[in-house]
Parts: sequence; C-alpha cells; structure tokens
Amino acid sequence: MKIGIFGGSFNPPHKMHKNIAKYLIDNGYVDKVIFVPTGSKYKYKNNLLPDEVRFKMLELMLESQENMSVDNYELKSEVVYTCDTLKYFSEIYPDDTIYFICGTDNLTYVDKWKNGEYLLENHKFLVIRRDTDDIEEILIRFDKYKDNFVIADMPMEEISSTMIREGLANHDESVINYLDREVYEYIIKNNMYHKIEV
Repeated sequence: MKIGIFGGSFNPPHKMHKNIAKYLIDNGYVDKVIFVPTGSKYKYKNNLLPDEVRFKMLELMLESQENMSVDNYELKSEVVYTCDTLKYFSEIYPDDTIYFICGTDNLTYVDKWKNGEYLLENHKFLVIRRDTDDIEEILIRFDKYKDNFVIADMPMEEISSTMIREGLANHDESVINYLDREVYEYIIKNNMYHKIEV
C-alpha cells in the first residue's frame, strides 16, 4: 500500500487540503492519506490555535472521507521534526511505501530541514506543483535524489489558511466557500480567529 503523510499547521484546514488528498487517492498516487498537524511548539508558527482545536477541525473535515485520517503524532510538548514523523510512520507501516506530501514551495528548502539530506536520500516525496515554482529547476538542484520524487500535476486553486483567517477576522462570511460546513460552524460557535494575529 502507498500511504501519503500530509503535514501542515491546518490553521484552519480547508477544502484545498481535502481536495489535494482526494486527487492523490483518486489518481492512484497513494491509497490513503494521513493528515499530521504540526504541534504548537513549532518555532516558525506563532499564531496557531491550540493543538486539540486544529485536530478537532481535521476530524470534522475528514469524518465522511474514505481513506483519509488524522494522526496526533506531532502534537507533543516538544517540537517534532519531519524526520521523526517519517521514521515513526515507516515503523508503523513497515511493509508499505510512505510518501511525504510536499508542495514545491517547501521542497525548495527541504535540504535545510533537520536531517534534510537524510530525508532526501531515504524517503519518498509526493510533490504538488505550484504554478509559481519552477519544478525543473528544483529537480536539477536535487538531481541525485530525483528517484525519490513523484510529481503530481494537479489543478490548484488559490486558497490559503492565511486568507481564510483574515476573512474570519473581518467577519467575511464568504470564507464558508473554502471550508467544510462543519468546520465553519465549529469556528463560528467557538468564536475563533477573531481575536488572534492572522
């Protein structure tokens, strides 16, 4: 079985996140996708909602989706790095092929991540092409690891969690178009994103 590990802050999780997973499954890139939200101890994010809240939103978004699930592995009291996460899932699923789902925007600096060179050499990356990034240039740069890259040319809609947070902070009801109704209602019910830095 081919399993895609989809990491991110999911602050909040939106329809494009789900659409990416659905596209990858429907087109045979992977058989299932596991969403792994980044813990709030991650030093590059200072505006995350609490771990349990983002986890709950992912549960709401995925509850009716086949072959998609959410895992709380990175929601710890200390920072968990991608290398730790991929090691964990490789041990949990030793007979399966693990892919780390990664946009080309992140792939450009993956060698700067903790144990980045080890990751590139020993793990497979399922790369989502972003229109603004030159994938050929990236592949040339990481030529010796190219056998570990699978490029998914899926149509991308310009939706970002930042855009949604800004809309929620401004009481823009149109953001419901980008969120599952259950997630939107959970956000509104709990008055989230109105009083935090977007």
